[in-house]
Amino acid sequence: MTTALLTHADCLTHETPGGHPEQVARLEHVLHALAGLDLKRVTAPVAAEDDILRVHPAQYLTELRRELPVEGRKQLDADTWMSPGSLDAAFRAAGAAVRAVDMVLGGEVGNAFCATRPPGHHAETDTPMGFCLFGNAALAAKHALDHHGLKRVAVVDFDVHHGNGTQDLLWDEKRALVITSQQMPLWPGTGHPEEDGAHGNVMNLPLPPESDGAAMRELYSEQVFPRLRAFKPELLILSAGFDAHTDDPLAQLHWRTEDFRWLTAELCRLAQELCQGRIVSTLEGGYDLNALADAAKAHVEELIKAAT
Repeated sequence: MTTALLTHADCLTHETPGGHPEQVARLEHVLHALAGLDLKRVTAPVAAEDDILRVHPAQYLTELRRELPVEGRKQLDADTWMSPGSLDAAFRAAGAAVRAVDMVLGGEVGNAFCATRPPGHHAETDTPMGFCLFGNAALAAKHALDHHGLKRVAVVDFDVHHGNGTQDLLWDEKRALVITSQQMPLWPGTGHPEEDGAHGNVMNLPLPPESDGAAMRELYSEQVFPRLRAFKPELLILSAGFDAHTDDPLAQLHWRTEDFRWLTAELCRLAQELCQGRIVSTLEGGYDLNALADAAKAHVEELIKAAT
């Protein structure tokens, strides 16, 4: 078995203004860092509209298509922009997540990493925000549940910003457990522990500014891993944001590359214990280009170790 890397050149056509943190260079740096690794390289397909409609209403798609600029860039909110290639990129990012689920559950690969953009975990049911257009992790979870008939899927989001979109999209989904760790206080201001889902299926774990990898390791060991063991997921989906890195400009946590490596290795071990090692990971944040590349490479190296 091996690890699949799903990506597409269309994800480089989603352009943001100069100086915007969610830039084309992010994906370029990640792909360069992964270039020498032994991966099954897969062209990310375009997601079917039915896959998008598992989590977003048809009117939302209509509105995004209406907003898509023919040239230049269009601002949707303070942080989120569209360019002529943005929807092509978003459909590829969503398609990568769906195809990764199919490959992992079909036994083609042991696990998978989706190196795509725009990211997804801030996109709410009918609201693009936080650089995100489609909720890729939530979409992957719903595909696994509805199309493949799984009974339990867990999403673990370790991006430094709270995955408000994933929480919103899976709030009423009792078959999904959503676990997120995030710096608090920090944008978007959600992710309080009392936000626990319609069925007690959401677990929010705030981390204080200036806390480090040791605090993260303690939190995951004491709270996340036991909760996953109790839930017994049949598939583990990771929202892999690398902006908790100490070098990241948008937050104040002090994780280092080896902390991301440790967390990935532990989640892989848990997946081996609980769900035959089945993991789908999708790229979220990370805005210092070198830190992003280093941490993403460490993450994928651990996925490769676990798959072999």
